[in-house]
Amino acid sequence: MTNTPITPTSEELVDGLRRILNVERIENDFYRGIAAPNGRGRSFGGQVIAQALMAAAETVEPERKAHSLHAYFMRPGDATAPVLYQVERDYEGRSFATRRVIAVQNGRPILNLAASFHFDEAGLSHQDAMPEGIPAPEELENEEQLAERYTGKLPEVFLDFLKFNRPIELRPTVLRAPFVVEPQEAKQAVWFRAKASIGDNPAVHRAALAFASDMGLLGVSMLPHGKSYSDATMQVASLDHAMWIHEDIRIDDWLLYVMDSPWAGGARGFNRGKVFTRDGKLVANVAQEGLIRYRAEKQK
Repeated sequence: MTNTPITPTSEELVDGLRRILNVERIENDFYRGIAAPNGRGRSFGGQVIAQALMAAAETVEPERKAHSLHAYFMRPGDATAPVLYQVERDYEGRSFATRRVIAVQNGRPILNLAASFHFDEAGLSHQDAMPEGIPAPEELENEEQLAERYTGKLPEVFLDFLKFNRPIELRPTVLRAPFVVEPQEAKQAVWFRAKASIGDNPAVHRAALAFASDMGLLGVSMLPHGKSYSDATMQVASLDHAMWIHEDIRIDDWLLYVMDSPWAGGARGFNRGKVFTRDGKLVANVAQEGLIRYRAEKQK
């Protein structure tokens, strides 16, 4: 008798994401984040950032919401092991509170994060417009559908990545490398959302946005060169990650992630992202620098 693998439902996948984001308090200002369900190899950077942000949020009043974070990746994490988060309460003002978080595995820091929290206030308001001419998500294929369509035509490592069942659904508006082999403009846009409701806690939605914001951003800096993370000649890793959250968001409704890369050089690529709601509201900005090194070159 053959045991057929059971495919988790969307609700089960998103429940797993909720469990990842709900860090466990183990002592004053110390929290533990669980390993990724079915995790393997290196930790996903977005998960470590999201857990660190949730640990910081646990130490401020719910009325203060995270509006910015800045993180540095120092060492690769182990996706099969939990992570310890130590929170430092650097500042407690009337409007703002700031926190520093160190993520630790095996006695060594793998990431540090600084985050700022702010009460809602009224003030001046303007924003960039959402790009025009972007297809609606209903007109696009998600990554699992693209994997089915391109089976046998792309590297297995890339197809395996596309087929991996995740709680966040991605629908790219333009196909990138390795779907397209020729160099492209250093721009891309992707619709994304959680595959099921994630509840109503604003802190969880912001942490889930931090989780999703690390998906695909680094690859934009390789588009003009016809490269991707699945290229065996490339060594690719996030070095730092910054995000500014401007408004409340719902991660379980469609969001558009518009990305570009204005510069690459010295084995590093710089990338920017803007996150819009479906009705065109700009709710977040993201910036990231990453390692994009030819494997043949000597590592420092």
